[in-house]
Amino acid sequence: MAISDELLKILACPKCKGSLDVWQGDDDGLLCRACSLVYPVRDDIPVMLIDEAIPLDTLEGAER
Repeated sequence: MAISDELLKILACPKCKGSLDVWQGDDDGLLCRACSLVYPVRDDIPVMLIDEAIPLDTLEGAER
């Protein structure tokens, strides 16, 4: 996954407007810790749709 630091700084969770962290696991994405949602990244493009977000507790290897 190739998300630049500049892009990561300006992206925000569409649900709570909080900051995002890079999530690397079986499903790479952008993690909103406040909402416990991972927004998928497909072909190096973040999918910032709430309906497409994956709940953190459903991902394998998720740390709480």
